[in-house]
Amino acid sequence: MFISSESIKVGHPDIVADSIAANIIAAIIDEEKKIGMKIDNMPHCGLEVFLGKGLCVVGGEVATRIYVDVEKIVRQTVLELGYIDYALGLNGNSMGILNAIIPQSPDINIGTRANLGKHKEIGAGDQGIMYGFACDETPELLPLTYVLVTRMMRVFENCGIPYFAPDGKGQVTVDYDDRTGDPKRVAKVLMSNSIDYRVAPKSRKTIEATAKKLAFSSLGKWVDRRTEFLFNPTGEWNAMNSCSAADSGVTGRKLVVQFYGGYPGAQIGGGAVVNKSPEKVDFSAAFGARYAAKNVVAAGLARRVSIQLAYAIGMARPMSVYVNTFGTGKMPDRKLGELIHKVFDFTPRGMIEKFNLLDSAMYRRLPKTFFLDKYNWEKTDMVKTLRKEVKAKI
Repeated sequence: MFISSESIKVGHPDIVADSIAANIIAAIIDEEKKIGMKIDNMPHCGLEVFLGKGLCVVGGEVATRIYVDVEKIVRQTVLELGYIDYALGLNGNSMGILNAIIPQSPDINIGTRANLGKHKEIGAGDQGIMYGFACDETPELLPLTYVLVTRMMRVFENCGIPYFAPDGKGQVTVDYDDRTGDPKRVAKVLMSNSIDYRVAPKSRKTIEATAKKLAFSSLGKWVDRRTEFLFNPTGEWNAMNSCSAADSGVTGRKLVVQFYGGYPGAQIGGGAVVNKSPEKVDFSAAFGARYAAKNVVAAGLARRVSIQLAYAIGMARPMSVYVNTFGTGKMPDRKLGELIHKVFDFTPRGMIEKFNLLDSAMYRRLPKTFFLDKYNWEKTDMVKTLRKEVKAKI
């Protein structure tokens, strides 16, 4: 059987939008820390960013005690992503910017401030359902398809070849054993990258050959002589027709790509992530659920697991915890769910503290990858606790 995962470069307009929102929140956190920010008086942010035809609109809600220069942050973000000329589809120096940010609703704010709301603790910033997933296909306990295609994107971003412009996306298809379900080989690779023809070789075959070499080098032992490679399948992608020159960019539109790459069984929920402060469980609980799932697999309690968390606005603890091990669990899913609910702290305060979610540097890294980095939610430091609890129940 064949399974595919998709990923995108950080120059894709949707990730540009995510990066703008994340960098604004990071700047707010930095300024808030200068005047004594703590969890109980942290800023609350829910930003949306739209990019289209050289225009950036930043909207949403913010509750903060400080000021940041939104326009400056937008321009710096776009320029740092390589968009310095409209020949590349966007120009951070001259793009239009509209700031439509408004104060956060007091009805929401009261539910997410300790000792103010009905429940007297930091409640979830909104209702919602989040999922975390892990499997034993890779050392990272992520799907192989996701790991490989994400690795390929990083190679194209960092290759230093000037004619590979910032905007790009790819797919990797892995052939899995029908009987065991184990990955065997990469069957197909698709890479689409906008080309800056001002500095590109005249031969398009040379461009494609270079792209294939980069792609296959990133996939390592998983490619073989039969692996198919497809590059810019329409036959053309000129950089001047990339990013917001030919497409729009919207925060949160690439959640499937960022969360597990569309791997079967790895659901996503909630809304956009990096455009929110961490009391909003779209952010914190998505990573809390991943943390729990990864530790369950690392502890040997399942080969594959999906964990669903459901929240009500203003309430700290999840309304429900659902676990699906796809028949690979060492104990009934219901019992494992009860164990997870007991062992892990899924309250906003607990997750903010555990994962250090008020770290501005983490915000700035997040749009590139949610998992393949040294994030605190990627640790497997709950393995011993889980195994101890299981032994106590036997």
